[in-house]
Amino acid sequence: MNMPSSDTIIADTRQWLEQIVVGLNVCPFARKPLNAGLVHFAVSDSRNVETLLVDLYDELERLDRTPAEQIDTTLLIIPDQLDDFLDYNDMLDLADGLLEQQGWEGTYQIASFHPAYQFADTEVDDRENFTNRAPYPILHILREASLDRGLASYPDPEQIPERNIATLNGLSDDQWRSLFGNLTGRAP
Repeated sequence: MNMPSSDTIIADTRQWLEQIVVGLNVCPFARKPLNAGLVHFAVSDSRNVETLLVDLYDELERLDRTPAEQIDTTLLIIPDQLDDFLDYNDMLDLADGLLEQQGWEGTYQIASFHPAYQFADTEVDDRENFTNRAPYPILHILREASLDRGLASYPDPEQIPERNIATLNGLSDDQWRSLFGNLTGRAP
């Protein structure tokens, strides 16, 4: 199978970010950094967990040495591995371990997105899973300080998941196919 170019992978991810995450307001904190050009898109060409951890470390280092006014958040896109959602979840544990090992807990956190994302106690195609489905496996590196500022200025942030489920359930079948047609039916 031919892998798309990095430019295509980034364009696919940017489109998902614009249409789903920002367009449906799934993350109310994403619009500002995206519109300000503060989202860094990185494509990992890694084909194993060890080199992926190196790529993740490199992106964390980039954030560490770059002011938030230049890069506020990074999407590390992983097109060549972790197709299996359970393998991806195992990688998340390693990523969190890297944060802890390097003393970055409380400075950065990693949000997770995957084409077959599935919350516990849900069915594969339950609409709520699509709040975290993306065209490729992604490790989203967030600055804790930016997240804290966003949460402090947002009324009832604990209601975001419920609001997202209501938004997705409120989409017509045509809207759903238009937005998520390429992400449906992917079982973990």
